[in-house]
Amino acid sequence: MRAVAQRVSRAVVAVNGEITGQIGVGLLVFLAVGRDDMEADAIYLAEKIVGLRIFEVDRKNSEAGSQRKMDRSVADVGGSVLAVSQFTLYGDVRRGKRPSFDGAAPPERARHLYEFFVERIREFGLHCETGRFQETMRVELVNEGPVTILLDSRKTF
Repeated sequence: MRAVAQRVSRAVVAVNGEITGQIGVGLLVFLAVGRDDMEADAIYLAEKIVGLRIFEVDRKNSEAGSQRKMDRSVADVGGSVLAVSQFTLYGDVRRGKRPSFDGAAPPERARHLYEFFVERIREFGLHCETGRFQETMRVELVNEGPVTILLDSRKTF
């Protein structure tokens, strides 16, 4: 399972002009399910994402002035998560210019694990909005930092 987590001040996803999910401060998570992924992969990524310390807090240092350090999680800052399915994270272009998606899970399996992931995020007490699975979506976001983190449940990167 792969994810791209972006620290945002706001994000919104819409299908055919209808808003299906929107958040203020938090994480926009693009999530892809791989062919061999299981519920353990979703649990691992949910725990990792909820605990990511990528939000900043100002610290006053008498010698150095104001310093910023990423040491807060989305829960620490009272943020939300917007989870958007994106099978193209498994796009493989090593053999040409047209991506192969052979590594992505079939839709029925991917939908189950995507929904399972969302439920795990909610079990941590976070507000989690979603896109609409297997639909063409329009995503708008304001990436703060910018901060973008790549995650893989198989720890390949």
